[in-house]
Amino acid sequence: MALLITEACTNCDMCEPECPNQAIYMGDKVYEIMPDRCTECVGFYEEPTCVRVCPINCIISDPAHPESELELLNKFISLYEKGD
Repeated sequence: MALLITEACTNCDMCEPECPNQAIYMGDKVYEIMPDRCTECVGFYEEPTCVRVCPINCIISDPAHPESELELLNKFISLYEKGD
């Protein structure tokens, strides 16, 4: 699954620079994650770095974007084959 930042986000700025896919951006009220770029760090790390650094644990699996680990790996491959 792609990840989702909940409304509990305090905009602490910890997650955005940690994302290797540049999937995190400042939304209207809180940081948001682009599901088409989020691989949960598959292809880079053992665990999502945004989740690891979030001080309030407001980053969850996005139920609107269920993906298997294989699907996340394929997304990673497609992102970097294009040269994005």
